[in-house]
Amino acid sequence: MATSLPVSRRTAARALAALVVVGLFAPAAAQALAPGDTGTPGTVGLEAGTIDEEPNGSTVVAIQGFHFQGQGNQKKPARLVQVHPNGSTDWVYDGSNQDAFWFYDVDPLENGNLLVVGTNPDGTTVAELDRETREPVWTERFDFTDTHDVEMLPNGDLLIANMREWNESAQRSDDRILVYNRSTEQIDWEWTFRDHYPNSTDGGFNEDWTHVNDVDRIGEGQYLVSPRNFDQAIVVNRSTDEIDYRLGEDDNYDIMHEQHNPDWLVSEEGNPTILVADSENDRVVEYERRDGEWVETWEVGTGQLDWPRDADRLPNGNTLITDSLNHRVIEVTPRGEIVWEYYATWGPYDAERIGTGAESNGPTMTDQGVTGSYQIYGSAGLIEGTGDTLTFAAAVQNTFAGTVLGGPARAFANTWSGVTPWIRPVWMGSWAFAGAVAGLLVLVGWAVGELVTARAAIRRGARKAARDVRSR
Repeated sequence: MATSLPVSRRTAARALAALVVVGLFAPAAAQALAPGDTGTPGTVGLEAGTIDEEPNGSTVVAIQGFHFQGQGNQKKPARLVQVHPNGSTDWVYDGSNQDAFWFYDVDPLENGNLLVVGTNPDGTTVAELDRETREPVWTERFDFTDTHDVEMLPNGDLLIANMREWNESAQRSDDRILVYNRSTEQIDWEWTFRDHYPNSTDGGFNEDWTHVNDVDRIGEGQYLVSPRNFDQAIVVNRSTDEIDYRLGEDDNYDIMHEQHNPDWLVSEEGNPTILVADSENDRVVEYERRDGEWVETWEVGTGQLDWPRDADRLPNGNTLITDSLNHRVIEVTPRGEIVWEYYATWGPYDAERIGTGAESNGPTMTDQGVTGSYQIYGSAGLIEGTGDTLTFAAAVQNTFAGTVLGGPARAFANTWSGVTPWIRPVWMGSWAFAGAVAGLLVLVGWAVGELVTARAAIRRGARKAARDVRSR
């Protein structure tokens, strides 16, 4: 009778490791082999989600896209998209048409055209784009690094948020906001942050000290400014050069954490109100100034949104939110119901509803009688994390919430969700990617284990090879 040969512990361990690696890589392999979108890179990843209420106008979305060291990714292109009220795509404008590696802010102008900000490694391009023909009416190019926001003033001048203005010789930041006169091609006015903030703010000068990502004219000679790295939104007075209002403080993340695109509203009682995409806190929040203090009156989507970077109050009282790393734009009611949703990969930065004006143009939440914190619901869930399914990072955070590991788990989840979308293939979900990373770590551990186990044989082989060389 034949007897089975005993299996060594080493062989069993190898077989177990192989099974674990195959199991961890299997979801990624399945997603890689699954039939994908056959559309061109210019249209892949553009799709309607929930459409319960069709708005009165189209929506224009500026999609940042992804480049690394000058190399683009065809699956993550920079583009402008106009979306029909029913969620269909009206047109797509590729960034290459404007020599843009990245698209940032887009503003509808009173004449029906669009003001578009794009950047590349050589600087910033600002263009007025005919919305019907997608042809530029005029283009201005600036030697500014990574500008996110430019606004056209009523007289045609350009109000610019000039970030990453590093003075190499002086080893200082010259980050500023400025007004550029297109007629004279001169800077008529500028306001430099280092003249108004302690130079030690946010750890001191560096090449991206303020990351000022937004500037809006909110009144005659008053500009709402967003120095993201300072966790603040401020109102700068052009006449006095003073800061009239300040919301937030550096490193006080309970108020705001690296926000984007704050908007200025005024309540029926005359109270200044700021609606802001509180990006690193993964929420949209509204503050109202009462008796000289800022009071949080409303928030939505905390922990559900993923790095939102724009929020506009619409005339109907809803809020249009650009949910950047969930790759979608949503319109939500004051109590969080999604009534309109559009998926727009890769990394939408700004969205504007045509016919409602640039930025916010609607009532405050206080005026609507709605205050408090609300969860978002009603998504079509076409992308992992936007419906009932949780992303890997969210699951980790939720699993350990309320335990002694809650803090480290939250820190890991924030880092994971902030970094991995930029390197993860567009076709791979967060769980599959986490499995692939874990599989790679097991493979590395396996390889190290094999080397340790075989170290004696490796040393003998090395000594023998050395002797053979000397004997020649």
